[in-house]
Amino acid sequence: MTQRKKSAPSSSGGRGPGPGGRLRIIGGRWRGRRLEFPAGPGIRPTPDRVRETLFNWLQMDTAGSRCLDLYAGSGALGIEALSRGAREVVFVDADPRATRSLEAALRGLGAEAGNVVRADVPMFLAGPPEPFDIIFLDPPYRSGVLEPVCRILDERGWLRPGGLAYLEDSADAGAPALPPGWTLLRSRRAGEVGYHLARREVTDN
Repeated sequence: MTQRKKSAPSSSGGRGPGPGGRLRIIGGRWRGRRLEFPAGPGIRPTPDRVRETLFNWLQMDTAGSRCLDLYAGSGALGIEALSRGAREVVFVDADPRATRSLEAALRGLGAEAGNVVRADVPMFLAGPPEPFDIIFLDPPYRSGVLEPVCRILDERGWLRPGGLAYLEDSADAGAPALPPGWTLLRSRRAGEVGYHLARREVTDN
C-alpha cells in the first residue's frame, strides 16, 4: 500500500498546545522503548494496563496481521501491534502534529511496516476499501462516531470476515451497538476507559 497524505480538518477532537508526553511500548521486540507524542486532549494514548489486556486478547492474532489504526493519535496501539509482529499497520489521523510525531517514531524504531496517512477518518474510509485483519478504533471520547464508523467498516469491507475490531470510549458510554453479524467477544472498563473487542463473523453469503 503506498503512502497517502491528505490535508483535512481534524477528526481527533480539540487538541491544544503543550509540552507533550511519552508512552512505553509494553511488549514485543521494542518492549520498554519510550516514544514521545505531542500534547493535546485528543492525543490520549491507551493506558498501559488496557494495552496489556488487549494484546493478551490478541496474542494469537497479531503476528502476521494487517492492522488499521484509526484516529491514531500517539499511535500506541498500532506501534504495539508492530512490536508484536504485525505484518503491516496503517495509521490514520487528521492532526499534522500527530502524523509528524508518528512518522518520527516509526523512523526511530526502523519500523518499515508502518504507514502514516494524514486524513480525516470518514474521508479515508470513503476511498477504495482494503480488508484488514485487525482494526483499532479509538476516537475522541463521547464523540458518537464508534457506531457509524463500525457500520462503514462492515458495509464497505474494511474489516475482513473473521477480522477483529478494538473499540474504545469512555467507560460510562457502555458497549457500542454493533453491525449485524458482529459479535462482542470481550468488554471491560479501567477507570474512565471502556474497551471492547468485537469480531465480524464469517457468513455464507
